Amino acid sequence: MPAIERLIAHEILDSRGRPTLWAECTLAGGARAHVSVPSGASTGAAEAHELRDGDPGRYGGLGCRRAAANVTSVIFPAVRDRVFASQASFDETLLGLDGTPGKTNLGANALLAASLAFARAVAADRRQPLYARFAEILAEPDGNPVAPGDSHSSGQPRSLRLPRPTVNLFSGGKHAGGQVPIQDVLVVPLAAATVDEGMASVAAVYAAAVAHCRERYGSRPLVADEGGLAPEFPDAEAMLDDAVAAIERAGFVPGNDVALCVDLAASHFATAGRYLIGDRPLDGPGMIELLAGPGGWLDRYPIVSIEDGLAEDDWEHWPALRAALAGRALTLGDDLLCTQPARIERAIAIGAADALLLKVNQIGTLSEAASAYRLARSAGWRVVVSARSGETEDDWLTDLAVGWGGDALKVGSITRSERLAKWNRLLLIEAETGWPLADWP
Repeated sequence: MPAIERLIAHEILDSRGRPTLWAECTLAGGARAHVSVPSGASTGAAEAHELRDGDPGRYGGLGCRRAAANVTSVIFPAVRDRVFASQASFDETLLGLDGTPGKTNLGANALLAASLAFARAVAADRRQPLYARFAEILAEPDGNPVAPGDSHSSGQPRSLRLPRPTVNLFSGGKHAGGQVPIQDVLVVPLAAATVDEGMASVAAVYAAAVAHCRERYGSRPLVADEGGLAPEFPDAEAMLDDAVAAIERAGFVPGNDVALCVDLAASHFATAGRYLIGDRPLDGPGMIELLAGPGGWLDRYPIVSIEDGLAEDDWEHWPALRAALAGRALTLGDDLLCTQPARIERAIAIGAADALLLKVNQIGTLSEAASAYRLARSAGWRVVVSARSGETEDDWLTDLAVGWGGDALKVGSITRSERLAKWNRLLLIEAETGWPLADWP
């Protein structure tokens, strides 16, 4: 790989009007690429540290000038004019510069900005699609360069299939006004054979949901952080009822043509071992009964995955949740796992989940995220590649999902440009490759 000639970062704003990072990497020979990184609202306690300035007089303390300076003034001097044999060796240098388990020194946002900018610059130098470069990175588990005869040295993704879209329809919790405790109800086009067909199905359901909510709630609902509709649902089950009604109104068969994925984000309505949902608090077994017991949500709604159905620290009950959902819906871990290998290993050991929600900024570098991905796959898990509530118009995440052979992609709804940038990239990759959609679930 060519030597690094320049690496800089600046503070920019994300889709919520909060600061985040933009970074640019230039290699010897002139290849240059820039990236911007996301930021979450519903964050797990085990996520790597996102460095903020803490100045209450500027963006309420959320400024990212310190993180940007760490890229330009700390990371760049350490990598300037150096040649790295692989992404892993570059990322190892970043981790050594930070020197802390949680990235509390330089900040996970600074490390991710540098890691991504370097990866995209290498792709530009090689004149290859970014998804091909990401596929190569995934084939470097030991930090060594990919040998010319390796099965992934061509940059082909692990699977010549595209991730199936899972698209926000309705939002509550921290993504909206908290009108209901659960965070998102998403639609997944099960019957679609192509991205184009799938997105058309989703658009029809979204339009039907707008019309349905206007009739039921008296006005067009506002949209939440990720573009999901956010009317004043009286309770969580009304949210699910309205989603089924929208699917039917669009002319589809719920559970056959289009199904639901539910992100409960249960950590955010859990207090002292009780879940504050509905008209009475529930303990862990009570939550499992609500979701998967007789007459529960899985019996009543076409749900194919449950994300964070229990709190991130409720390890005692996660195995029972997975057992209750097994064969009916995926047990998807986000806050539980935080893309952290140690937590994934624990979940595998006790049978707490069977799917990983992969968010690169939860861990800090591409190579660490790749390790988390490999670990999940080694256990036979599904992997959903996910955006965050604070995004930009950058579309690198779609290339990551394609290059790493993600089963599904979760970036939000079909409104708001920072979401559409990623869906549109998926449509263009399909046009370029002709690859079919992955099966789901």
